[in-house]
Amino acid sequence: MIFYFDFRSYFRMLGLSLRETNPKGRRRLQFLLFVVIPVVSGLTAVCFLLDRILYPGLWRVRVRAPVFIVGHARSGTTLLHRILAEDYEQFSYFRFYELFLPSLLQKKLVRLGAACDAKLLGGWLERRVRAWETATFGKTQDIHQMGLTLAEEDDFVLTLSCASGWWIVLLPYMDRLDFYHVDERSPRARRRLMRFYGECVKRQLYLNGSEKVHLSKNPTFCGRVESLIEAFPDARIVYTARNPLETIPSLLKLLQTGWSMRGWTDEDMQRSLRAIAEQSYESYTAPLDVLARHPETPQAVVDYRDLVSAPARTLRELCARLRLPVSPEFEKLLAREEARSTPHETGHRYNLEEFGLDGAEIETRLAGLFERFAWPREAT
Repeated sequence: MIFYFDFRSYFRMLGLSLRETNPKGRRRLQFLLFVVIPVVSGLTAVCFLLDRILYPGLWRVRVRAPVFIVGHARSGTTLLHRILAEDYEQFSYFRFYELFLPSLLQKKLVRLGAACDAKLLGGWLERRVRAWETATFGKTQDIHQMGLTLAEEDDFVLTLSCASGWWIVLLPYMDRLDFYHVDERSPRARRRLMRFYGECVKRQLYLNGSEKVHLSKNPTFCGRVESLIEAFPDARIVYTARNPLETIPSLLKLLQTGWSMRGWTDEDMQRSLRAIAEQSYESYTAPLDVLARHPETPQAVVDYRDLVSAPARTLRELCARLRLPVSPEFEKLLAREEARSTPHETGHRYNLEEFGLDGAEIETRLAGLFERFAWPREAT
């Protein structure tokens, strides 16, 4: 398959960049869209095409029974994903830097460069990269831990295709750009996007071991669970649940912090934050609605409170439900997680009023879930 590119979203972003009133933001955005994306995406497309020629074994790779973790952002998807990802023998996943290198050839070249740096330069380049990593991600580490080699969201692999939710981190145009509602697109558009995503997953499996299980976590995938089941009929889906009175303002604070660092105006940020808050309700209900229509799909619901208070028991139950083997090595990891599990505390502070949110409205619109999970309400 050739490289997928979402021209519709790309031209919409170009139009928004031309109307942007923030001079600094407009110059940065136009350089990104007029120069960086055409050049980098074009080179990536060539590498993507060369993959099938240079690595003929790629034709034989199959994505078998992948595991997709979905749920509202800040609901424990990252924690669950990174604990499971410690089972290196069983799971394959994308590291953060690999998500922006969809081609197998690109990943191979980076690994070759790292090996040469370690052998010939004594790790000089790696130390420079680590310093950049600290400077870039340091301000938001207490909100969401990030690192170039950490397991991250699959959706980012679509960034150079202009089809990723990562763009909402870069641009406060959430009310005018939609990377979420993939399930509502035409069957043809949906299949093209998911087929390309599947090709990216195959390349990662080729790199990590084609016998492994692909492990994915994506809050953005809440809007494409139907498409996932359609593209991967043997997929296994995990839904994480956490009180929306906590997750919604936490997500808004994370995005607001990122946009403020990029110098966007309060007006742009507030408009986008309102759109994100409205979409949050769908992130809670849409995956459960789809899973209810597909009882044949192996599925599990993980309560965030159980995950942080009793991680070993929660993970064992999850693996049993999804028919995932628990190796002796992973059992030891679970024991270590259990030993160090404590009530989660973060330096990140937020509240509903800061974003004009009404706790009573959230409780009313998600009343069924508050009852199902017995979440504490604002009054308590």
